[in-house]
Amino acid sequence: MNRMAFPAWATWLMLLGLAGFVAMIVYSVRRNRGVKRTLFAFPYGLWIVVFTLIPLLLIGFYAFTDKSGAFTLENFKTFWDSNYEMSKQLVQMGVNPADMGIARGVVNVDTLVYSLWMAFLCTVICLVLGYPAALFMADRHFKLGSTLVILFIIPMWMNFLLRTIAWMSLLEDNGLINTIIQALGLPRMQLMYNSQAVLLGMVYNYLPFMVFPIYNSLSKQDAKLSEAAMDLGANERLTFWRVTAPLSLPGVISGITMVFMPSVTTFFIPRVLGGGNTEMFGDLIERTFLSADNWNVGSALSLIMMVLILMSLTLLRKFDPEGEGASTI
Repeated sequence: MNRMAFPAWATWLMLLGLAGFVAMIVYSVRRNRGVKRTLFAFPYGLWIVVFTLIPLLLIGFYAFTDKSGAFTLENFKTFWDSNYEMSKQLVQMGVNPADMGIARGVVNVDTLVYSLWMAFLCTVICLVLGYPAALFMADRHFKLGSTLVILFIIPMWMNFLLRTIAWMSLLEDNGLINTIIQALGLPRMQLMYNSQAVLLGMVYNYLPFMVFPIYNSLSKQDAKLSEAAMDLGANERLTFWRVTAPLSLPGVISGITMVFMPSVTTFFIPRVLGGGNTEMFGDLIERTFLSADNWNVGSALSLIMMVLILMSLTLLRKFDPEGEGASTI
């Protein structure tokens, strides 16, 4: 790393965590006079500390410090004004940025808004497509339901990157779709390197994460509830809106969470199917870390994204206060 000086406290924290893990194992074995089942939970706790808590602390540390390790809020100013660093250097040189025609840069903010919009569209499309599919799969009278489940699972056995790259052979200028279009005597279409191609790739990859929670929620419903509603005079449409849909809401909440969170931070799909013409917030964070080699600003961008995701999860929890959506996964 330069690159970035890895803080000594992080190293000591990992060593202390490892030492504490060993000490807890020894203490548990001596106290219980042997190995108990609870002992097998310790590796999971160590994993959480080393690969979740410490990285989060490092992101917070880098976000609020400069390259020398001093506290600063300028990393967040860089998010708000993408020209902040340039303007700062010009001021240090005695040049007024306004005289150079340099105004506030809105690239970072616009990228975030674009990412949130694309994630919202992806989530809505997945919900519109996924709910009917889950409804058919969970229908006890639909004999092909289990077959549809397998069809949704099989693509997930393939690597995420390969699934995305496979779409290139379909959407590129000389791909399968354009070949069929030209065979029909129609003009070739530009199907790749635009927002529509990126959205298509996102929906394709994240649709199963919407379908399966809803399917689990619907399949666990007691059929006697729908039968009772119909016995009381409700038709099929009214039974769905008054019984089936409300009971499936936890699965819908879980599906929305599982689709929105990864889609708002995705970075590989825009790079492959967008061809550099579209950039999402995940691409911006990756570029800031790897290309610009600026861990401080990259951590600030990551922290902003985490806060927005936590806010969205908090909002969703209002519709699922019992946390039943998570139990449907």
